[in-house]
Amino acid sequence: MSDSSKLSTRRETLVKIAGAVTAANLAQPLLSQTDAEHVHKAAAAATPAGGAYKPRLFTPHEFKTLQVLSEIIVPGATKGNTAEFVDYLSSNNKELAAIFTGGLQWLDMTMQKRVDAKFIDAKPAQQTELLDLIAYRRNAQTNPELMPGIRFFTWARRMAVDGYYTSAAGIKEIGFKGNGASAKFEVKQELYDQVLKKAGFA
Repeated sequence: MSDSSKLSTRRETLVKIAGAVTAANLAQPLLSQTDAEHVHKAAAAATPAGGAYKPRLFTPHEFKTLQVLSEIIVPGATKGNTAEFVDYLSSNNKELAAIFTGGLQWLDMTMQKRVDAKFIDAKPAQQTELLDLIAYRRNAQTNPELMPGIRFFTWARRMAVDGYYTSAAGIKEIGFKGNGASAKFEVKQELYDQVLKKAGFA
């Protein structure tokens, strides 16, 4: 197979994976471990050796905002290249691209109205205060203007969690040893609690 054919096949695979994400039920994991690993590897391959990842879709400001947001949602997300994961997927799917570019713009515009600063320039407490508002759908009942942010944060939260916990750093954190035979499968309750807390569900 020629190099151009290989690139075309990889591109088609990524488009299919990104399409599967936007079609996914948000109550379920967005990607299989295999598909997620494929995206992580593709993003890593697009990063120059010893250099920084260059966003394929987002502007430098949007990418930085996504990094900050992901780190708030899942401490350690930057180590797991979560923003790179989201950027690479979004660059292969127009619907996902619209969700994230629109959502990141909403964060900036809303924060600008609240404290006269873009999201990444606001104080940590101000960032958390805004995210606390859009973390719960019920808040739209008293303030319908929050609904676009709530929809976006639902995606951002799930993508941050999925992106991190399918990365090498995230897999190492939860102590996943790989597939193997086992007479009994057990997950300690403290691990459930830790993951739910980091995901903002506890």
